[in-house]
Amino acid sequence: MWAILWKDILLELRTKERVSALFVLALLIILVFVFALTPEQLKQPAFGSALLWVALVFAGMLSIQRALILEQERNCFAGLLLCPIDPGQVFFAKFLSNVFFLTVVEAVVAPLTLALLGLSFSVSLLGLPLVLLLGIIGFSALGTLCAAIAVRTRAREIILPLMLLPLLVPLFIAAVHVTGALLVGEVWTGTWFRVLVAFDVIFVVTGWLTFGFVVQE
Repeated sequence: MWAILWKDILLELRTKERVSALFVLALLIILVFVFALTPEQLKQPAFGSALLWVALVFAGMLSIQRALILEQERNCFAGLLLCPIDPGQVFFAKFLSNVFFLTVVEAVVAPLTLALLGLSFSVSLLGLPLVLLLGIIGFSALGTLCAAIAVRTRAREIILPLMLLPLLVPLFIAAVHVTGALLVGEVWTGTWFRVLVAFDVIFVVTGWLTFGFVVQE
């Protein structure tokens, strides 16, 4: 598992294609909203939290597609499945790879977004990295599982969003509510936070248990 993860990281360090593309896409999405909305709208917590997660979702889909398409195009995916390791470990390697790259991008994009929105720093924002990480974990787990299904189809670029986006609705709603509460300094560890954690646990475990069946020809 760790060898596969290190291979993905080393490949990105050599090419720098994935992180740069994710960063540019996320930044462009944010800039479009910043110029389209009025300053009064941008200062509303609902807009700010939704903007963060819209950028993450669309950049994340690009990351997930890239992770498995590279393996499929170079005929490496079948080789990974033939290795004497549990398919669940292949899932965890790809899942952790997506978590790593999205975390790197979001570590830069999130502060820029808060600055562009004109939001002042508050103590409650210290919980934002945890919320973003939980959202990235749930998104990466579900996305990796859906990408494994879609990658062998001809219309994978269309099928993946069609599969992934409806299933992401609970995660997206919970993440936006929790992030909005953080931005206004309200209590954010309530029901929606528990929904976010439960989503992560369910799909990480589901991906680990079902990945072997999903990738079978």
